Amino acid sequence: MTAREIREDVLRAVLLLALGVLLLAVVPDAAVQWGGPAGSTGAAVGLLAPACSGVVLRRRRPVAGLLVTTAALVASPFVVGVTHTGMLLAFGEALYSAVLHSSRRAGRWVCAAAGAVAALLALHSLLVEGAAAAVGTVMGLGLLLAIPVWWGQEVRRHRDRADAERDRAEQERRMAELDRAAAVTAERNRMARDLHDVIAGQLSAIAIQSEAALTLPDADPEVLRRVLTQVRRGSVASLAEMRTMIGLLRADPDDEARTAPAGLDRIEALLDAGRASGLRVELDDRRPPGDLPAAVDLAAYRIVQESLTNAAKHAPGSAVRVVLRRSADELRVEVANDLVDDAADGGGTGTGLLGLAERAAAVGGRIVAGRGDRAWTVRAALPAGPPR
Repeated sequence: MTAREIREDVLRAVLLLALGVLLLAVVPDAAVQWGGPAGSTGAAVGLLAPACSGVVLRRRRPVAGLLVTTAALVASPFVVGVTHTGMLLAFGEALYSAVLHSSRRAGRWVCAAAGAVAALLALHSLLVEGAAAAVGTVMGLGLLLAIPVWWGQEVRRHRDRADAERDRAEQERRMAELDRAAAVTAERNRMARDLHDVIAGQLSAIAIQSEAALTLPDADPEVLRRVLTQVRRGSVASLAEMRTMIGLLRADPDDEARTAPAGLDRIEALLDAGRASGLRVELDDRRPPGDLPAAVDLAAYRIVQESLTNAAKHAPGSAVRVVLRRSADELRVEVANDLVDDAADGGGTGTGLLGLAERAAAVGGRIVAGRGDRAWTVRAALPAGPPR
């Protein structure tokens, strides 16, 4: 308990004691008469004080406080011959607090004990004094016992519901944080994949072209110019892609995309970059006219791009055949490059192929890559919907 709660309980007990003394002084007859001679006012106050002291324990030891107040209440008929209203108020407060602040098990025992006492007193009144007296006893017990018990149960029920709602809100907040963390992780993975697919591919082509320009013996100036032009074009494209990605990272979530995503409509520029790297690229495109879903279009573009980059790394100067087919609800992409005996060691780690597999899986497709007798082939099947 906090110091504030302790002060509040002590203040409540003092107020109940002051109210009881005031009622004794103003309306001394406002009491339950037990037929014996009325005791002195000092004795009544002497019993009222311990009864109110039980209220001090209403939160720290609610059941103990109820027992203290009940003991004073039971002693009042024998000591002073009456039970004053202040004593009843203190007992009602102690009973309410015992139901509200005790454990669930103790609260149930308090309710059961109150019900048992009420039933016994009503039965005694019925047997000894008759039905009319029994009705009066039941009504009096309803005020003394039933109302504090019912009130304490209702307050406790609403408090438990509020606690449950707070717990659920906290769980929802934690789930939202986990969802946000998962979304951030997924976005970082997507960015890493895009960086590898776009920037790494273009920079690899630049490195290969630069190496070719440096190693050509007595190169024709026109050939060098063409190679360097392609190197510059790839550098500018890489910078543009990097600026676009940085712009997207800096943009607000509601901002529109600054550039349209890449797609197969740009495949000729992609093939030209591959040819500038020394590859002999052929395209066999037999797709019917019609639009592809944007995600599938981008995935197909990246598959061709990564395949050409790998071919330039591991089989420079090889012949590459790019095949695009669309039948029924599926887009098929196949990129095959001839194997070169003296292929350069590209130092690959397989990250590119893993990224392509993730891209294909993200749109519901599949991809297979492997070495055959004469060629390395990448085959992808992507769901494209019926041609329109």
